[in-house]
Amino acid sequence: MQIEGLFSRTIDVLGKSVDLRAKNQNLIASNIANAETPNFVPKALAFEQELQGAIKDRQPGQQTYSTPNARHIPLRGAGGASSLQSVTGKVIETPASTPGRDGNAVELENEMGRMAENQIMFNASVQMLSKKFEGLRTAIREGK
Repeated sequence: MQIEGLFSRTIDVLGKSVDLRAKNQNLIASNIANAETPNFVPKALAFEQELQGAIKDRQPGQQTYSTPNARHIPLRGAGGASSLQSVTGKVIETPASTPGRDGNAVELENEMGRMAENQIMFNASVQMLSKKFEGLRTAIREGK
């Protein structure tokens, strides 16, 4: 028998997004820190397409978790959950079109823009995740 888990798919996706955005933020911060390092090539974490692909793997209405008995607590690993957990992103080099005389390929303005955008998306994901948990907390309190 298959049943939905305690947490919705949205919570799984938002959690994975927060993890990946934190990793990307670290890479961007490293790029900024190395803006004066000779021959440094900036890096980024490409994960959006991989994450969207994992989300699309699970069709609407498709059950994600299975248990041998309806009264058992479902475990992760079946269906769409495993494809979502396998999303790790890919570290790619993002050099400037015209590196400096020392070979450094960091464009500080570009990196600062990427950092701001990533931070906004991270904060939005955290806020949505917080609202989801707040809804669960409310449901639990009112179910007393």
